[in-house]
Amino acid sequence: MSDMTVAYLESLQLLERMHRLMLDTIKDEFERLHRGDLTPVQAMILYNLGEAEVSAGELRSRGMYQGSNVSYNLKKLVTMGYVHHERCDADRRSVRVRLTHEGQRVRDLVRAMFIRHAEGLAMSGVLEDPMLDLVNLQNRRIERYWTEQIRYIY
Repeated sequence: MSDMTVAYLESLQLLERMHRLMLDTIKDEFERLHRGDLTPVQAMILYNLGEAEVSAGELRSRGMYQGSNVSYNLKKLVTMGYVHHERCDADRRSVRVRLTHEGQRVRDLVRAMFIRHAEGLAMSGVLEDPMLDLVNLQNRRIERYWTEQIRYIY
């Protein structure tokens, strides 16, 4: 096995661990804020929804909701008052969703936490070697490759 293959396999494990740790950091932050009503996945759905009004399918394609049922979580978020949903006029089968004021407040909490983390990482120099934009470029190339592999199968 080549060194590049070993590095690639290690990066796959690292991506998985980082995703789980990201959810854990959200869970810890919400516990500190006494916000036990939301799961980390639900908080990420609110964060990724942002200012947009989208369909559930569009939202699913934006984020990584590992092991979660996006439709179930959206229903819960609607019930809890974080998301507003409305049938699309053009296609009555499609539901459009957007954040309520309370949903925007949660999104702002998650965003503030991420900004705080970015500032701490920047101060420690972690984001400079290699430059994070180069790491992101490489990750986008891997993402594009995986997308092409999926399209090739179908």
